[in-house]
Amino acid sequence: MSKIAGRKSASGRYTAWSRDAKMEVPVHMRRRSFIIALVLSAFLVAPGRAQEDNYREEADRLALHLHWQEGSVVAEIGAGKGELTLAAAKRVGTSGRVYTTELDTKELAHLEELAAKEKNITAIQAGETQTNLPPEFCDSFFMRLVYHHLIKPVEIDASLFRSLKPGGLLAVIDREPPPGSSREEGVPENRGGHGMPEKILIEELTSAGFEVVKSLNDWPLHEAIQSYCVIFRKPSH
Repeated sequence: MSKIAGRKSASGRYTAWSRDAKMEVPVHMRRRSFIIALVLSAFLVAPGRAQEDNYREEADRLALHLHWQEGSVVAEIGAGKGELTLAAAKRVGTSGRVYTTELDTKELAHLEELAAKEKNITAIQAGETQTNLPPEFCDSFFMRLVYHHLIKPVEIDASLFRSLKPGGLLAVIDREPPPGSSREEGVPENRGGHGMPEKILIEELTSAGFEVVKSLNDWPLHEAIQSYCVIFRKPSH
């Protein structure tokens, strides 16, 4: 039987309650704290999960437009943390290969760690003027929010063209420069801000020998920006 405790009310009457009743308040408080923590964790996890879903959607669309399949040889230029590199590696399978390139040495070290875990990924040090990939080597290239950072776009475009197999595909995902934004240091002045005008992108890559396959102006970048993806092809011999 529970012991009885109590207190005097303002009227002087003695009100009793059991030990179990006294425990209801801390239990209630614990439940409330748990619910608050659960809600807060949902707010913290939701953005990361949304970004993962976004990368998955982008990878699905790239796989469709670049014709990724088992055995494809693919390269990501300026891969950053490698989210899309990993997605591509899953889609080309163990018989395929993804070459992931990066100019930044810290990012490259991270990509090398990914490559050590995933046997169909190879990390490569990128150059300012070269992909550092062999001629006629890849079935497709893709780059995401990288082109507007290129200091030597003419040289990189020529290197991309050389490294693609005849009939190979190139996807360039980028954004229009937001009004009033400043262009990246060292990039050509015709960028007009922090981004890459689609019209100028097409002019530069067609000058390098590429053909435009299609232009997609509803690309699902997680940033609230006007983004696009242009698919190019290297003509067959």
